[in-house]
Amino acid sequence: MSEHQPSSSDPSLSRRKFLASGAAGAAALAGLGTASRAFGGLSPEVAEHLAAGTVTLGSYETGAGIKALAAASKAFTKKTGTAVKINTVDHNTFQEQINSYLQGHPDDAFTWFAGYRMQFFASKGLATPLDDVWKALTPQMPPSIKAASTGLDGHQYLVPNKNYPWAVYYRKSLWKANGYTVPKTWDQYIALAKKMKADGLTPIAFTDKDGWPAMGTFDIINMRVNGYQFHVDLMAGKEGWDTPQARAVFNQWAELLPYYSQGALGLTWQDGAVQLEKKQAGMFLLGGFVTSNFQPANQPDIDFFPFPSINSKWGQDSIDAPIDGYMLSKKPKNLDGAKQLVGFFGTAQAINIYNPLNPGNLAVNIHADKSHYTPLQKKEAALIASTKHIAQYMDRDTRPDFASTVMIPSLQSFLNNPKDVNGLTKSIQKQKKAIFGS
Repeated sequence: MSEHQPSSSDPSLSRRKFLASGAAGAAALAGLGTASRAFGGLSPEVAEHLAAGTVTLGSYETGAGIKALAAASKAFTKKTGTAVKINTVDHNTFQEQINSYLQGHPDDAFTWFAGYRMQFFASKGLATPLDDVWKALTPQMPPSIKAASTGLDGHQYLVPNKNYPWAVYYRKSLWKANGYTVPKTWDQYIALAKKMKADGLTPIAFTDKDGWPAMGTFDIINMRVNGYQFHVDLMAGKEGWDTPQARAVFNQWAELLPYYSQGALGLTWQDGAVQLEKKQAGMFLLGGFVTSNFQPANQPDIDFFPFPSINSKWGQDSIDAPIDGYMLSKKPKNLDGAKQLVGFFGTAQAINIYNPLNPGNLAVNIHADKSHYTPLQKKEAALIASTKHIAQYMDRDTRPDFASTVMIPSLQSFLNNPKDVNGLTKSIQKQKKAIFGS
């Protein structure tokens, strides 16, 4: 820090000059708590002046994502002179409390998801349109990505930076040692699970302590049994949960339960990743972010396959491939700075900083550097590109209140008692009508 600290009353110094000066070095660090702590050592007047040029960012990032977001934010500060204060909250807590958060005193910008969940909050007037930001980003993004970032009113509300497919991951060396081959059909999948169990493995790592992981299994079985459109309509409240189609999903799923991890409802996805990495489990259906939990030395040993076909009419034509990004709250204190920040996060420059530090994610900007992609990431990108239908994920494709208050306990109830599918689906349908109004 410079020994000379200019006074905030010096008319020759603008706020931007303050932020760019050595005296503002502390201000350029993201996520240092309150403004008084972030600008420690400066006079209260100077601290207040600098804090006015800060963008606050609410984040659900975890693990490697925290470091990656901090690095991208630091690059933004270096580029613009605007400080970024990151407020990180546990991912599950962030999702569960998002509604009250956005109606209270939210940060200027926040991490969120594309699709229905973005549209829901935008339609409630809890987000700021980003059409002007997208004027620069449109040539840099695939049309499908822009569409997933667009609200029901035709305005863009999210700037995406990454996505990843959900697939069945496994350790290549374990499979080679045991002579396992990739299953393409449900019957082959069940046969492989039986073989793994006979070999002393947990065939399928499965964890649902946090409630949301089980949604991925429901999604993929639903799309395999009933097709993409039924799945989308079910999530949107247009189809009934007490229908034969919905019951068929649960009955199909019940066949897998004997091959799951013991005590699954008490395990996090990270626990499942450990089982897979230690070769205690043979397979794990999860998003590509599972690789971020592996030791670097083991990451080249990871491979995956798309979930097997159940109904030949649909084959393997659909997957979940959620898109993550950034939104602005309804009244950001630093609107211009917040728009600059999220716009920067969508650029190739920012993504090139973020992605290498947070493996398991794919770049959405078409100009982003993909030369660092591992063979696994190249295969993941190819899967997304070649898949006919891309869903976002249950808790992103349906109303957040329905996902949290109805589907999490309902799916966990099913896992505890898979024999009362009729009673379960009737209960879900009753609650669905109360929330959706039809």
